Amino acid sequence: VLRCALKFNSICESWRCMLLLMLLPSALPLSAVVRSVSPPSTRSYKPFNEAQLERQRLGTSELLVSPCCLGTMTWGNQNTDSEAAAQLNAAWELGVNFLDTAECYPVPVSEEKQGNTDIAIAKWLRTSSWLRDEVVLATKVCGFNERFTWLRGEPTRVTREQVFASVDSSLARLGVDHIDLLQIHWPDRYVPLFGSTRYDMTKERDFVPFVEQARAMGDLIMAGKIRAWGLSNETPHGVSAFVAACAAEGVPLPVSLQNSYSLLQRNDEMGLVETMRAHNIGYLPYSPLSAGVLSGKYRGLTVPPPGSRLELFGGYMERYLSTCGPQAVEAYCELAEVHGLAPAALAIAFCESRPFVTSTIIGATSGVQLEENLSGFGIGWTDELEAGVQAISDTYPDPWRMLVRDGG
Repeated sequence: VLRCALKFNSICESWRCMLLLMLLPSALPLSAVVRSVSPPSTRSYKPFNEAQLERQRLGTSELLVSPCCLGTMTWGNQNTDSEAAAQLNAAWELGVNFLDTAECYPVPVSEEKQGNTDIAIAKWLRTSSWLRDEVVLATKVCGFNERFTWLRGEPTRVTREQVFASVDSSLARLGVDHIDLLQIHWPDRYVPLFGSTRYDMTKERDFVPFVEQARAMGDLIMAGKIRAWGLSNETPHGVSAFVAACAAEGVPLPVSLQNSYSLLQRNDEMGLVETMRAHNIGYLPYSPLSAGVLSGKYRGLTVPPPGSRLELFGGYMERYLSTCGPQAVEAYCELAEVHGLAPAALAIAFCESRPFVTSTIIGATSGVQLEENLSGFGIGWTDELEAGVQAISDTYPDPWRMLVRDGG
């Protein structure tokens, strides 16, 4: 009965959660099921600074990146420049060499603060003891957006002219002569990214041809302005179309794909992973904590804490509470506690343990959060952890997809 209920996709998320809660009491409690298949391990997990961080090649590029990529989207809004520098120094001292920014950061995106994140990074690059070649610097150019007219005086598009203008502006803000990885932040064409996850044919529109976008990336590489390029918030169709465009134009393939992926959102495993592996494209999951909820900091709350991600974006907390997300998070937090891990560490270790993941993007607004996030790397995934995750995933498959406008 439970499996039928889970597969009945026409039921809205809130009704599905109610149905699950009605059906589960007739069987063993989920916590008991999880403990039966994932008993406490006798092993002790290594702290992050004792773990060996082996760098991996990013796709077909020459870039060697750490399994942890430091996200930056709160710098210049929730975090000061000095706090950003402290995070960078702490991460680099522990072996991280990869950071990810975007031309529109920080979030929430606004005309007043746009570019502040890059400025914070530039200050650190100028004043830190780390050499430029010890930093793999990734950034992103905006896809189609009718509202972000302040960036280039018109709606953002992935045209050759706008991509070159974006890169030149990013180079100037960052104070560098090249970008290691340039990513298309989201597609120029319509895809169901924000709001509904269902594809709506009535929203299809004209878009910049894949060959024009690919050719622009190839020309930027030839000009020495970027070393490699990648995609973000993409689909199997988009990846395949770009690969075909690159073959037609003689352009290097995209080397990476950055999508939202976590214990709560694993839909990329169906289709996209196969496509990436076929073309040797590295996977960079962002939001491994699903906007922070997998850290456990919202457990039992109905109102988000001031300044938190779910408070900054209107309606976010309400949407989260109307899904199975809180129940799934509670189960994952209990699993982490059974194995002596912080909930955030479990969530990040899960991402790192996936064989198709090259580097996991983390973000923090405090030193404590950063330390907790870093503790999820290098711990060594076990059969017991895998069994526990599977038991929870079987009960709450894809319980909450993070959907937010201007969320990074």
